[in-house]
Amino acid sequence: MTQHFDLLIDTYLENNIGIDPLFLPVALCEGLQENILTLQREGKMIPAQVGNAVHKDPHQNMRSDKIYWMDKAHGNSFENEFLLIAENFVKHLNMTCYTGINDFEFHYALYEAGSFYKRHKDQFKNDSNRKYSLISYLNDGWTDEDGGQLCIYQQEVAQTVLPHSQTTVFFKSDEMEHEVTRANRNRMSITGWLKQV
Repeated sequence: MTQHFDLLIDTYLENNIGIDPLFLPVALCEGLQENILTLQREGKMIPAQVGNAVHKDPHQNMRSDKIYWMDKAHGNSFENEFLLIAENFVKHLNMTCYTGINDFEFHYALYEAGSFYKRHKDQFKNDSNRKYSLISYLNDGWTDEDGGQLCIYQQEVAQTVLPHSQTTVFFKSDEMEHEVTRANRNRMSITGWLKQV
């Protein structure tokens, strides 16, 4: 995975947005897709909220996706494989860029048809632990007509990323405003943050 870690870091250093279109292995993407579909069938994907335990958006008008938090304790082989990749990426990032990351958190994300997430930053106003956002996509055969693009803004210029399976995106949580446009079919990803706690 070292070459993929380096590509993600190098593209981030070039443009403030790291992108690797082949970051996750195909078999892992397929397993994570199936995990999300199983969680959806079992009613475990819950509506996401904006804010944290201290400050929440009471109306939840910002987003309409559903999530389920990942945890090694679940004992799921695909979930644990992904978390091991994330752990190794953090080690590589700290070794090469001296970022001081010492924790992370990830969740499954499902945008059903009609779902969206309005323009926002990933760091809470009352909690600066989240330093980097890392998003891995799990969608086969995605086209522009499917919507659900990730739009990342730099000085009001948007870079658009289609959520193709295997693609991973990496950027600073407190700097990069971004949004997810309305999806026209199920859109699946693993979304998370690299943290200093």
